[in-house]
Amino acid sequence: MSIDISRPYNLSFTAASLRPELARIVAEHYLATGDWDSARRSIIETNALQARSARSAKRLEIELRRRLQTLSEGQLILLAGGTAEERAAFAWLAVIKHAPFVFEFSVEVLREKLAARDPVLRPSDYESYVETKSLLHPELGELTASSREKIRQVLLSMLTEAGLLGNGRREKPIHRPVLSPAVVQAITEDDPRWLAGFLVPDSEIAAP
Repeated sequence: MSIDISRPYNLSFTAASLRPELARIVAEHYLATGDWDSARRSIIETNALQARSARSAKRLEIELRRRLQTLSEGQLILLAGGTAEERAAFAWLAVIKHAPFVFEFSVEVLREKLAARDPVLRPSDYESYVETKSLLHPELGELTASSREKIRQVLLSMLTEAGLLGNGRREKPIHRPVLSPAVVQAITEDDPRWLAGFLVPDSEIAAP
């Protein structure tokens, strides 16, 4: 795993929340054809994602496909055929591999707060994270207020869907999700350091 901290953040993840069921559909189309371009055409032509317009279908397909292209073949197979919890785990893995902004938030904010025995996410935690990251990523400072709010909303929604956050109007409890042995094995065989995005402490992550 290698993340270039100087590279501008990919913020396209706002095109879709976690959507594990739709991720499953995209994975199934790819596994059926073995080719991402063929899968794309099939998904769009049949409106497999049940989008309301051709434009939204294309935008949704692009984002989900780009996420899933970061997964290994074995991970895609488990995403397509696993339990609901496993689908959510692999959909989340695809997000954190595709969007460093999301991965770093999970590790540097949520995991650190658990380690400090402060298992609650507050609005100020997110604002502090964005302000700190803006020093290295000026593109964050150039966002409009509405774009910044959309990023926050989608991020919190995905964290909740993935089981890392509980419900709360302002303060949200932080949870370390329970991963099945199959999920842990598939991630470990790829790169165990991605387990940090599931709030696993370094002491439990085997060196690659």
